[in-house]
Amino acid sequence: MCRSHRILASIFALLLGTPALAELPKPAHPRWKSVADSVYLQETSRHIFSKQPLTAVAVYAGQTYVGSQDGLSTVQGDILQKQSDGPQQAVSQLKVLGDALWAIAADGLWKFDRQAWTKLSVAAVADLCMHNGRVIAAGNGLFAVDGDSLKPILKEQTPGLRGVASYAGTLYVHDGKQVLVLDGDKLVWEDVADWGSLPPGATIRQMMTQGNRLLVATSKGLAILRGMTWYLIQGPDGLPYEDTTCLASGFAGDLWIGTTRGAIRNVNGEYQYFGYQRWIPNDKVNAIACGDRVAVIATDGGLGIIRYEPYTLAKKEGWYERWLDEWGQKRLGFVHSLTWKDGRWLRDVCDNDVGFSTHYLAGLCFKYAVTKDPAARAEAVDMMKSVKWSEEITGIKGFPARAVWAVGEKENKDMFGSAGLPAEWNPTPDGRWQWKGDTSSDELIAQVYICSVFLDLVAGPEERPWVTEHLHRIIGHIVREGFVLRDLDGKPTRWARWDPDYVLRPQGIHEFGLNALEAFSFLKTAQHFTRDPKFTAAEKQIRDWGYAGNVLRQKIVFPRGWITYFDDRLAFLSYFPLMNYEDDSALKARWRRSLERSWEIKRMEAIPWFNFVYGATTGQDCENERAVAFLREAPLDMRQYSYFNSQRADLTIVPKGYRTYGERIRRLSPRETALQKWGGDFLELDRDDKGLKVEDCGAWIEGYWMGRYYGFITEPTATDAALISVPKRGLHLGARPYSGPPRPKLSFEK
Repeated sequence: MCRSHRILASIFALLLGTPALAELPKPAHPRWKSVADSVYLQETSRHIFSKQPLTAVAVYAGQTYVGSQDGLSTVQGDILQKQSDGPQQAVSQLKVLGDALWAIAADGLWKFDRQAWTKLSVAAVADLCMHNGRVIAAGNGLFAVDGDSLKPILKEQTPGLRGVASYAGTLYVHDGKQVLVLDGDKLVWEDVADWGSLPPGATIRQMMTQGNRLLVATSKGLAILRGMTWYLIQGPDGLPYEDTTCLASGFAGDLWIGTTRGAIRNVNGEYQYFGYQRWIPNDKVNAIACGDRVAVIATDGGLGIIRYEPYTLAKKEGWYERWLDEWGQKRLGFVHSLTWKDGRWLRDVCDNDVGFSTHYLAGLCFKYAVTKDPAARAEAVDMMKSVKWSEEITGIKGFPARAVWAVGEKENKDMFGSAGLPAEWNPTPDGRWQWKGDTSSDELIAQVYICSVFLDLVAGPEERPWVTEHLHRIIGHIVREGFVLRDLDGKPTRWARWDPDYVLRPQGIHEFGLNALEAFSFLKTAQHFTRDPKFTAAEKQIRDWGYAGNVLRQKIVFPRGWITYFDDRLAFLSYFPLMNYEDDSALKARWRRSLERSWEIKRMEAIPWFNFVYGATTGQDCENERAVAFLREAPLDMRQYSYFNSQRADLTIVPKGYRTYGERIRRLSPRETALQKWGGDFLELDRDDKGLKVEDCGAWIEGYWMGRYYGFITEPTATDAALISVPKRGLHLGARPYSGPPRPKLSFEK
């Protein structure tokens, strides 16, 4: 530390009185219940692509068999291996019945008994089931398999039967239009049901028994026969898509449902949707088979293989930490998304690299507070230095850059700026670096947030002076420049304005409440850590301007065109330090009312960080069970696949006890969409990314460790290392390691 900074550190220590703090404030008597980090099943997926539709699938004796127009194949690693024995013509169905695998092919019925394939019949067969110890076949009639032949069991054979199932000791069949029951040696429809009916005009696709229910997949939903009563499951009942094609029993008492637009799993009464592109290689599902903790889904474009592995949230945190390293998403103390460009993965050097990196940095701070892991602390300190560097590199006291780029490095350098203008990249005097200007309020509030978290949880005697000075400089700049960020040209940046000429005028109508909230958060945090009276005077000034009255309704919900979901992140970044450090009871009551209003609008989405910020600052129930469910449901693969949900039939379901405030009324699971930064639109239904982006998982890591710090989540209940951690592999899967110049020494390091 240089002499001038040692003097400044002494001034802060003696005049401003900021001793090292051990922790952030915690509610004394929280009203939430901790959620145990117990073992759950985490989905992973892989695809085996096919140029032709796959029409049948079965898992038999540990091997996956697949049917298509070319006959029979087996899964061998990542390929489909054509089989030279067994059916060689088109296979329409594969079933495991008894201790054998059965194949229905264009040239007849086949049986495999682990040793060899046997052709039983050339007669047209459409479906099979096991009934009273015998295999029954339906097609141009109803038959019992007897040895290597089929024997009719109807008095008068009925052609055109498409399905058969054994339910309640009786055989049921369908012909694509209606369900019939076997009465003696004839088929009748009168005794199938006394109440309810199949959906009018529906096409029956498949029939299956599960427990005390007969399940029927139709083009207009899932029909269920219980006793002699039909029940219909459609969109309003939770079924994501009604044009169902096939059914399969899962490995945990669950039910899998194929549709023409994805696969559905029903488990514990919940319908989970697995769509193209993340989970399956094509929308149209033709068959599903389940094995030990695996579902294999045959589609028009290949196989989707969804496996379930025992996980804890602690293990998932380790997975994401490893992902960031293996995919090369860390660079110069920042965390980056990736884009596939010119045949390789490139890091995105873009609008708010510093601001978005602070979420991963906050995760490290919470992690250190929970575990006292020196490696977490060391990385947090290193990243905090990069936050400080973002201000020093600009040469403007208190003005931080949005992003930093090393001249000549091969990264995806963002050339777009605010409001559609070109990006403002400015060179450093030595010509080695460029920094992105026109810094917005997003950047400032993220920096204030991370300074507060770092100072409370990580900073020791070495770090406290320069982090406090950094906070003092950036908030001091705002106050000195008339409540704006003033760029190289001497003018305010496009979005970083908290002055009354903006906040209290029509041009700032979209931000009148949010920017007022940010201004109070800036000044209260600066007061708390620096004790500089000029920030107290500045707070009085904005109170005199009437800013406090704007804060209550900072969250805009009307008109629809003004709803901006990324502003929710800025608001909760502001609430967190403001609620923690406000010592005026009247003002704190006002901030609390604003937070309660914002939370009531936001809580339907069950986004962990928002839930935890609310619970941590109020002590109230924050529905952390739903937040933890979100953490568990987030996909492991951070590649941003396309997803399409606007066609779903269940989008009109409003969760009980919630009110909607925008144009969309449901938050879908991240399993069905994607894991995003906290500034993302979590109500978005469709996205066409084509797997060409990789998101950083720093936000999830922050949510997990914040949950652990405050007790929303307990430590893992498991002790087996395989359930709570992942091994390091040393792989390089994404962007190449950064090879440019290192971060220069900062002013306090010289």
